[in-house]
Amino acid sequence: MSLDATYTREIPLVEGRSSFKEIDDVIAKPTETKPTIKWWIAIGISSTALMIGAVCLGMTFWYGVGLWGNNQPVGWAFDIINFVFWIGIGHAGTLISAILFLFRQKWRTGIARFAEGMTIFAVMTAGIFPAIHTGRPWLDGYLFPYPNQHGLWVNFTSPLLWDVFAVSTYFTVSFVFWYIGLVPDFATLRDRTTSGIKKAAYTVLSLGWRGSNRHWQHYERVYLILAGLSTPLVLSVHTIVSFDFAVSVIPGWHTTIFPPYFVAGAIFSGFGMVSTVLIIVRKVFDMEHIITKNTLEKMNKILLATGTMVGYAYAMEFFIAWYSGNPIEQFTFINRAFGPYAWAYWIMFSCNVFFPQLFWFKKIRRNIPITFVLVLLVNVGMWFERYVIIVTSLTRDYLPSSWGMYFPTMYDFGILLGSFGLFFTLVLLFAKTMPVVAMSEIKAVTPGAQPTHLHHKDNEEEEIDYRTQF
Repeated sequence: MSLDATYTREIPLVEGRSSFKEIDDVIAKPTETKPTIKWWIAIGISSTALMIGAVCLGMTFWYGVGLWGNNQPVGWAFDIINFVFWIGIGHAGTLISAILFLFRQKWRTGIARFAEGMTIFAVMTAGIFPAIHTGRPWLDGYLFPYPNQHGLWVNFTSPLLWDVFAVSTYFTVSFVFWYIGLVPDFATLRDRTTSGIKKAAYTVLSLGWRGSNRHWQHYERVYLILAGLSTPLVLSVHTIVSFDFAVSVIPGWHTTIFPPYFVAGAIFSGFGMVSTVLIIVRKVFDMEHIITKNTLEKMNKILLATGTMVGYAYAMEFFIAWYSGNPIEQFTFINRAFGPYAWAYWIMFSCNVFFPQLFWFKKIRRNIPITFVLVLLVNVGMWFERYVIIVTSLTRDYLPSSWGMYFPTMYDFGILLGSFGLFFTLVLLFAKTMPVVAMSEIKAVTPGAQPTHLHHKDNEEEEIDYRTQF
C-alpha cells in the first residue's frame, strides 16, 4: 500500500470538509448568541443545587460541624470523601492537555480545552472541603508558612500540609496552562465581536495577540514548557493525596499500593466526568463533527484500561491483606465486602470494574447513549470508592470498644449537592462565555489544513499554512 493511500484512509479527527470560518462559527456561536432555553434550564438546575449547598454551608458556619454526621471514630466523612473525589475529577484535564500533547496525540484537540476548564473548576470545588473540614475556615491562612503574630509554624512532616502545596501548585500551573491556550481564541473572538464591551474584554484577555510568526513561536514554546511542568503534577498531586491515608496506621490505609492506585482512580474518574459532560455539550451546541465518536471511543479505551487497573488494585488489596498474615488487615477487607457497608463496596466494585468491561466491545464504545450511562456509573462508583476507603476503615479500628457507625445528615447531602451545583454552574458559564474547543488546535487537524493531508488535485489550492487563517 502506498503512503498516499495510507494518509487517504486515515480516520479524520474533524468530520466533513468544514472551512476554517465554519469551524470558528460553530465554536464561537454559544458566545455570540443569546442563551437558549436549554441553557437557562440547565443553569437554573445547577444554581438551585448550588444555593442548597450554600444554605447548608451557611448553617454549618453558624452552628458548627456538629450538624454533620461526623463522629468518633469517623472524623473524616463526606468532607474528605468529596475532596478526594473532586481532586480526582481534576486530573483528566491536565492529562488530556499535557501528557497527550507531549505524546503528539492529535485526537485530544477536540476535548482538551473543555477538559482543562473542568480541571480548574474541579480543583476549585475540591478546595472548599479541606477548608471547611477544619471547622474554622477563617483561620486556614495558618496552613501556609509565613511569620504571624501567634508565632505558629506549619508541620512540614504532615502529608496534610503537603496537600496544601501540591493542590495550590497544581491549580496555579493548570490555570496558566488553560489561559495560555485561550489567548489565540480570545483574539479570534475579539476580531469577530461587534459588541464594544466584549471587544474591550477580549482585547485585554488576548494580550495583544496578532497571530504573527513571532507570536506563534513564543506561544508554542510556552505551551510546551507548561505541558512539561504539568505532567509530573498529574502524578504527584493524587500521590500526595494518597499519603494522607497511607502514612497512617489505620488498618486498610497503611499500604504501599495507594499512590499508583489513587492516580489510576483519579484518571479513571476524571475521564468519566469529561465524557459525561462532553456528550451533552456536543449535542446541545451541535459539535458532533468536532467532538467525534472516534474521540469518545478513544476515551472509552482509556476508561477500560484505567478501570482494569483499579480492579487489579482492588484484588491486590485483598491479596496483600491475606499474604501479610495480619488478622486485623484481613478482617478490614472482609468487613468491607461483607460487613455493614457491603452495599457501598459492591456498588463501587460493580460501577468501577464490572460495567467498564463492556467497553471491550466496539459497538458499545461507539454507542453514545450506552457510553453516557456507563460513564455516569463510573462517576458514581468512584465516589463510593472514596466512601468505602474512608468510612469502612474508620468505623472498625483496632479496638472494638472504639467501633461506631456513620450516618450522614441532610447537611452532608446538601453540601455534596452544592458541590455539583458549583461545578456545573462554572461549566455552563464557561461554555457560554468562552470557546469550549480550541479553535487554533482544531484547525490544525482539519482535513486539508496541512499538505500531508492532501492527495487530490482539486485540493491543491488549499495547501497553505493553517495559521494564516487566524
